[in-house]
Amino acid sequence: MNENENIRYDCSRGCTVTRSQEGGLTCTYRRGCSKLADYDWLGGVTQEQYSDIFEVRFKNTRKGFYRNDSGQSVKMGDLVIVEAQTGHDLGIVTLDGAIVGRQLKCKGVDPATAEFKRIYRKARPFDIEKWQDAIAREQDTMIRARQIAAELGLEMKIGDVEFQGDGTKAIFYYIADGRVDFRQLIKVFAEEFRIRIEMKQIGARQEAGLIGGLGVCGRELCCANYITNFKSISTSAARTQDLSLNPQKLAGQCGKLKCCLNYEVATYLDAHSRIPRVSEPLEFEDGQAYLVKTDILREILYFSYEKNSLVNIYPLEASEVREIIKMNRNGIKPESLRLEPEPQLPEFVSAVGDDSISRFDSQLRSKKRKKNNKNRSKKQGKKAPQENKA
Repeated sequence: MNENENIRYDCSRGCTVTRSQEGGLTCTYRRGCSKLADYDWLGGVTQEQYSDIFEVRFKNTRKGFYRNDSGQSVKMGDLVIVEAQTGHDLGIVTLDGAIVGRQLKCKGVDPATAEFKRIYRKARPFDIEKWQDAIAREQDTMIRARQIAAELGLEMKIGDVEFQGDGTKAIFYYIADGRVDFRQLIKVFAEEFRIRIEMKQIGARQEAGLIGGLGVCGRELCCANYITNFKSISTSAARTQDLSLNPQKLAGQCGKLKCCLNYEVATYLDAHSRIPRVSEPLEFEDGQAYLVKTDILREILYFSYEKNSLVNIYPLEASEVREIIKMNRNGIKPESLRLEPEPQLPEFVSAVGDDSISRFDSQLRSKKRKKNNKNRSKKQGKKAPQENKA
């Protein structure tokens, strides 16, 4: 049997599970596979203050900081048994050393006053087997839970199920627009699955982070990669960046506005502060010039003598426009925009045709023709001397 057939990749927890021919089970931490993974850029740096505090992660985006009270030497990649609210859980150590202190500071946790849950010990083969048996139940449990919620007529969606390491408890992640009465649902779940039930409500953005995927930019979804705090996003962010208010283009896979709309808002607001507000056409001696386009980042405004027309557009810098507005307020009209150098259209970029399958054909054909012409000239050059000798 091929060795790769025995390997199972569990990207939701960031590990690979391998079962040997003798039946032994081995779980190996796979860095970079799990969501919200952090790079240890302080590797090799020792800091005694955080020598016994470790970051332990579980399924998807759930992780926490635990104190090692086991007396055993714990390092990154170890599977450990940790304290839970009821029973115990199994997780993977993903950060240790000085980088833990940076993460605690980023999360606003004071190690001097915070109460950390404990790491009991390293996981044993029996614990790993029990953990994997619980993981194998998650998919069927989620499907059955959705059926039960539909039968009870509850307006909610079960997005994911996560079993605790000891298999005695499960977290049901759900999405709901309003308040849901769980009293009857929890009773049915407890009778059906014979476990402790915890219901945890998440939003559409958090669900997209749990599921993962690729965005229109071709990269992994930001919510699945690194975002932990979801800030409110409004259409004003799109207006500030002069984007088209098209819901299909502005919405992400979660159906909400894309998180990346907030990334450059501060830069655009700073540029807007240096661009004058043009509410009326500019007065020149040869007529009125109307604003037709604004390049926010380059701080250039484009004017035309014809209203709502892109013909004969004249670019002006924001500082020049501000001076002209002051002159107009004082009753002074500049000579003309036509005295400026020859007008140039703004550098608009169009994506039409970029997705054409045959967009590289002409280039390939021209290269092939040049190559064939060179080969023919070489052959003719070799044959010519032979004919002269004859």
